[in-house]
Amino acid sequence: MPDNRRDDRSPWPLTPLRLLSVAPEIFPLIKTGGLADVAGALPAALARQGVGVTSLVPGYRPVLDALRGGEVVADYPALMGGPAVVRRGSAAGLGMFVLDAPHLYLREGNPYLGPDGRDWPDNPVRFAALSRVAADIAQGRIAAWRPDIVQTHDWQSALTAAYLHFDRPERRPPVVMTIHNLAFQGIFPAYLLETLGLPAAAYAMDGLEYHGSIGFLKAGLVYADHVTTVSPTYAREILTPEGGMGLDGVLATRAGQVSGILNGIDTRVWDPSTDTLIAAPYTAKKPGARAVNKLALQAAFGLPQAPEPFLLGSVGRLTEQKGLDLLIEALPTLLEMGGQFVLLGSGDAPFEDACRAMATAYPDRLACRIGYDESIAHLIQAGSDALVVPSRFEPCGLTQLCALRYGAVPIVARVGGLADTVIDANPAALAARAATGLQFTAGSSAALIDALHRAGELYSDQRLWAAVRRNGLLSDVSWEQAASQYAALFRNLVRKQASA
Repeated sequence: MPDNRRDDRSPWPLTPLRLLSVAPEIFPLIKTGGLADVAGALPAALARQGVGVTSLVPGYRPVLDALRGGEVVADYPALMGGPAVVRRGSAAGLGMFVLDAPHLYLREGNPYLGPDGRDWPDNPVRFAALSRVAADIAQGRIAAWRPDIVQTHDWQSALTAAYLHFDRPERRPPVVMTIHNLAFQGIFPAYLLETLGLPAAAYAMDGLEYHGSIGFLKAGLVYADHVTTVSPTYAREILTPEGGMGLDGVLATRAGQVSGILNGIDTRVWDPSTDTLIAAPYTAKKPGARAVNKLALQAAFGLPQAPEPFLLGSVGRLTEQKGLDLLIEALPTLLEMGGQFVLLGSGDAPFEDACRAMATAYPDRLACRIGYDESIAHLIQAGSDALVVPSRFEPCGLTQLCALRYGAVPIVARVGGLADTVIDANPAALAARAATGLQFTAGSSAALIDALHRAGELYSDQRLWAAVRRNGLLSDVSWEQAASQYAALFRNLVRKQASA
């Protein structure tokens, strides 16, 4: 039920709102990264703030299987090259519209890449179709339902704001464009403009035009009513030439409408006291069973089982952005200290090959699994002494939040959401009993090596290490604070539009 209590920070009542969330993936139905986790977990937290969320997602096979039919609420005889229908129903506790367009979404591979690992050539029309339908829903053309506000996620749904702008409806809801990673912008040839159903006027410097091409994400930045990203530090970073990925000029014109709201994690899914994917449950007050999980993790990766070695873990994409080259350069330091290392992830072939080669060179110290396995990801969080996240840039990051929740002390680069979520174990923070992990300068293997030495020294003092771990275990990494901030933003935008 919506919460209509008055917010103590505002004279306005918490009136119910209807939010349309437009996302290219959603956990637990389809996931390639953190965007899916956000799209899947935020609705429940927003419901407690009086915001009812209905999500629009593409009709991939796992989504349609989970939906089990659903009511057909719209029929498109020809949508971006083929027939499509919009289904409405629920799956995994989520209220959803699903764009059932077999010619666009029923295919092998992941949401964006074919089996060969290359982008689907028709990605621009696949996700323009999602945005076109989102704009129709936003105008009340489907299911006799009209949202009060729309939230779009990344470039795949960013054209929603452009379609609404050029449709020029008498009344349209405000649009919030949420950036999960500015590096992925959806840039395509300009000749597609007509295919996408947008007028020639859209191809302009203050529109979709981007260095002779068209930019989907740029469209969202230009035409949305507000732009959010997933941490306050990243919101500042993207306004600079160094962090703006070529869009800092566009973002600078919207600086007053750009804000950062820090992600959380689903603390029902990530809960060491009830997690059935780990070897033994534990709590912040009674973390002793972490030792059982450490032995289970070592066994799962074929490493010698012993409680003494400093066991470091890593979960994520194997790319330059994630700092894998820095990690590979720094790992011998950890191993020479007598430590162990386990890695779960996939990505660029050279990094995959380098991880395999290191596992061969250090068979008793280092092991890797190329790919993704949800149960192993949970076990790494529950069994590692520390988790390393050496990203060159990181909009928010979720793996370090999971690490805090599970007591794997995070060792992170000082960027984006990593800087916002981990308190460095410097002498002042240790004295104040506030430290939750270690930070180091991003992009430097020397700084990472220094952080590993610091971590090793801290680990050798088990009293101090236990205190840092306990601080992490007690950290609030839930969605509650973020949901409150989103709800306040949504209500403010709706009020502004109503009074305009």
